[in-house]
Amino acid sequence: MTTQALIVVDVQNAIDDPKWGRRGQPDTEAMIAKLLAAWRERHLPVIHIRHDSTDPESPYRPGTEGNEFKSEVAPQVGEPVVDKRTNNAFIGTDLMDVLDELQVHSLVVTGVLLENSVDATVRMAANLGFEVSIPEDAVASIDRKDHRGKLWAAEDVHALALSVLDGEYARITTSDEIIETLP
Repeated sequence: MTTQALIVVDVQNAIDDPKWGRRGQPDTEAMIAKLLAAWRERHLPVIHIRHDSTDPESPYRPGTEGNEFKSEVAPQVGEPVVDKRTNNAFIGTDLMDVLDELQVHSLVVTGVLLENSVDATVRMAANLGFEVSIPEDAVASIDRKDHRGKLWAAEDVHALALSVLDGEYARITTSDEIIETLP
């Protein structure tokens, strides 16, 4: 049987900093908490990814309140925490070692921001041969300006980011559908 891990990417207090602008998907943390409860109830592996920014102006700097995990999705004792400094949770981290040790072959990736760290982590995971699923209701996006200055609503950014990953890199689904298939 394939061991499936839940990956929670960058769900830290910093995501609520006003510098990021308007965020869509207000229920993201609640859906991640629901997935966490299902994983924990079944004693399945959960891995938390924490972004430790080296930018002195970043709300993700280590030692700041922004760097702390949001309380509703915080790691429990025994759940691995992987610290990263780039948007990709595999680069310069021990994530692959953790997954190997847990004998994980399939990932459910949740978190923020879909169009940044979640995307980079999902693409790398797929390229490394993992089966990847993304629950669309457990990832969030923010409003974004493109190179021409056009503002794209977080909901549109979210939909487009999912459509780009769907099929080639991941299976797009919902939290409820994932929970229904858990052992």
